[in-house]
Amino acid sequence: MAALDPRDTDALTTSDEPDPADTVLSRSYRALSVGIVSVVLLIAFEATAVGTAMPVAARELDGVASYAFAFSGFFTTSLFAMVLAGQWADRRGPLGPVTAGIGAFAAGLLLAGTATVMWVFVLGRAVQGFGGGLVIVGLYVVIGRAYPDRLRPAIVAAFAASWVVPSIVGPLASGVVTEQLGWRWVFLGIPVLVVFPLALALPQIRRRAAGPVAGTAPALDRRRIRLALGISLGAGLLQYAAQDLRPLSLLPGLVGAALLVPAALGLLPPGTYRAARGLPSVVLLRGVASGSFIAAESFVPLMLVTQRGLSPTLAGFSLAAGGGTWAAGSWVQSRPRLEPYRERLTTSGMVLVAVAVAAAPSVLIDAVPVWTLAVVWSFGCFGMGLVISSASVLLLKLSAPEEAGTNSASLQISDALSNVVLLSVGGAAFAALGGGTAGHTAAGASGSHPAAFAAVFLPMAAVALAGVWVTTRLGPGVNRESVVAK
Repeated sequence: MAALDPRDTDALTTSDEPDPADTVLSRSYRALSVGIVSVVLLIAFEATAVGTAMPVAARELDGVASYAFAFSGFFTTSLFAMVLAGQWADRRGPLGPVTAGIGAFAAGLLLAGTATVMWVFVLGRAVQGFGGGLVIVGLYVVIGRAYPDRLRPAIVAAFAASWVVPSIVGPLASGVVTEQLGWRWVFLGIPVLVVFPLALALPQIRRRAAGPVAGTAPALDRRRIRLALGISLGAGLLQYAAQDLRPLSLLPGLVGAALLVPAALGLLPPGTYRAARGLPSVVLLRGVASGSFIAAESFVPLMLVTQRGLSPTLAGFSLAAGGGTWAAGSWVQSRPRLEPYRERLTTSGMVLVAVAVAAAPSVLIDAVPVWTLAVVWSFGCFGMGLVISSASVLLLKLSAPEEAGTNSASLQISDALSNVVLLSVGGAAFAALGGGTAGHTAAGASGSHPAAFAAVFLPMAAVALAGVWVTTRLGPGVNRESVVAK
């Protein structure tokens, strides 16, 4: 996130000029900080809780065959919403995207929670994804406008920290609610919590970050909107094809790739695909780190249950410590004295991620204690805290005032798109090697297909290792004036 620009105080009066001694919880920033962190906390609880209730919901709605679409629908609409939010925020400020996003997120939860058939449930998840995409981009623009450079690492670290409690408590709370009250209350209970962050954050966003930068209003880029539709549809078709290995699924996969690839090249900063120095490499790093780690992590509980006989609860809790170490990594990068070493921090973080992903399948060997995976994964999460938060800081540092929304959208698109593509690739490799037939209970794990898990983890480790090289390209070869996101 560079020295304080005039854009950071456009919405401030003279009396609101930041005090050098201010922190994110000082009087002038407290309400805004608590409000926007509460929004992230709400999203985090939803993300960690819904996964627990989803299998029960799909079974009750007779929609197990459409189970994956409840996830893909969320990611597909969020990709489009991220581009829309970037355009909206640059033209009119982040207040609109954040407000509309929270409203859509709550409406999606209500729609899913009251669904009586699976297609309505999937629609609700798609509305949630649209709202989530608007919110996350809007919040990054708020950070860029409302906080001075020296406070941005701290507020980004607070975003990471807000995932700690949900990652530990969310699945357990969701399981209890699902068993005692029913899965619907996991969805219907969350919208009530929207009132507090709205009441606290929106007045502060209106005062500090409303309106276009310096009174300008960039024209709506209709080309980006069309590309956003292409990337969303392409991602959805690829996910559909990856779930079905029949020859006929090749057709939607090819159509999806034909839509997705040119759209991605058009939406991401020029030079992203070749890791050009500066902003393009920052955007690429976010996708490489997030995609490789999340794709691998998605298979950790399944591996522990089917190969080592752990119960689903124990398998899930093996990752619980990672929430704390992720937040710790984000806190470390926020220390002012480490600012000159930010690029080195990201390199160290990616090394930890690559090692953790590569070491995870070692538990397929019976002689390796199961608890070693929890330890290894904690170090990987610490690395992710260093990398993901630093990428956010660097993005705002390299973004021109009028491009903060567009570039923040590019960062989130890289993240979400990489998750979609690498999860699809990993899932296809897993299924091709018979992983889909290796489902066993905790009591009856037979470890039939260890190669299927290795086919997921080892390629993801190679992607993470490539990310180590990308960290050497983060700067300072491109200055702000030379970076123009499409």
